[in-house]
Amino acid sequence: MSNKQSSAPAHGDPAIALLYELIRRPSVTPDDAGCQDILIERLEAAGFICETMQFADVTNLWARRGTDSPVLCFAGHTDVVPPGATEEWDSDPFDPVVRDGKLFGRGSADMKSGLAAMIVAAERFVAEYPDHDGSLAFLITSDEEGPARNGTLKVIEALRDRDESIDYCVLGEPSSEKTLGDVVRNGRRGSLSGMLTVRGVQGHVAYPQLADNPIHRFAPVLTELQSTVWDSGNSWFPPTSFQMVALSSGSGAPNVTPADLSTRFNFRYSTVWTHETLKQEVATIFSRHEFSYELEWHLSGEPFLTEPGELIDAVVSVVTEHSGSAPELSTGGGTSDGRFIAKIGADIVELGPVNASIHKVNEHVLLEDVPRLGKMYEGIMEKLLVG
Repeated sequence: MSNKQSSAPAHGDPAIALLYELIRRPSVTPDDAGCQDILIERLEAAGFICETMQFADVTNLWARRGTDSPVLCFAGHTDVVPPGATEEWDSDPFDPVVRDGKLFGRGSADMKSGLAAMIVAAERFVAEYPDHDGSLAFLITSDEEGPARNGTLKVIEALRDRDESIDYCVLGEPSSEKTLGDVVRNGRRGSLSGMLTVRGVQGHVAYPQLADNPIHRFAPVLTELQSTVWDSGNSWFPPTSFQMVALSSGSGAPNVTPADLSTRFNFRYSTVWTHETLKQEVATIFSRHEFSYELEWHLSGEPFLTEPGELIDAVVSVVTEHSGSAPELSTGGGTSDGRFIAKIGADIVELGPVNASIHKVNEHVLLEDVPRLGKMYEGIMEKLLVG
């Protein structure tokens, strides 16, 4: 461990001080661990009306200042992934420490630094523009890293049921790759998983004519699935990918062919497809092969895309101003809660810190990036909510 370390907030920056408070709360999914109470106190003091939405064991926060349109929402999550083996960390994952200009702690990059930066940005913005145009809102969940069934998804359903909308949304997910603001995500691919069971007939390996080996049945199907060029992508999305993530079979004996085979596969797909058309294409491939199977599907989210317009223009302008170069617009990476917010018709971008250490041992964020990110968020508010 380096001797250059500190357990107190550096240079008194309010966003860094708030980040320390949040990291000290061990908010492993779905436990919010009181993080949202801290945010509510800050937001109510800034004139926000805060509403806690509890669904099962998940705590969510919807906060809004203003009643007019457009509604600019900053979204994020207080929950973090488990720290893993704490002895592999160089310091306690829930006791933030600064070493060599980096703040270490679980959630420091994903995504409590984003939360801290956006809260402080909002405080500064409403202090300077108390009569700003439209509405400023926050949607915070404690179920982004988990099943994601009782978090943002349920909040969006509740807002839609009462005809409350979001026009623009900025997620504080760690979008940056090498330096702050070098990548802004303006969409995400869809994620569709298949859970397949291939049925066969168990038998003696010496008498294959008396059995039906599901491994042999599935082999040509897998070959076709893997070799298929699903699409070439488009101007915003890379080509759709097919990946096997699990495969198991066997009878437990070396001289017995198995009775079934179980497998799971995943598509990360572009707007070339919907989940229904992708399912239909898989069914067409299966129909070319003789085998007995059962297939269940799980849709994690449809692809979504925000094309250049007011939100993109504002974000690109602000990031360029504060970083010195225009960000790359990307739809790469996994899924995010943006897939749920898109259902309400919002334009969405993801702008947050560097993601190189997320979910890893010794997760960290560059200390100077926290207030810089806050300045970017504040600039976006000014662009969209000040006439």
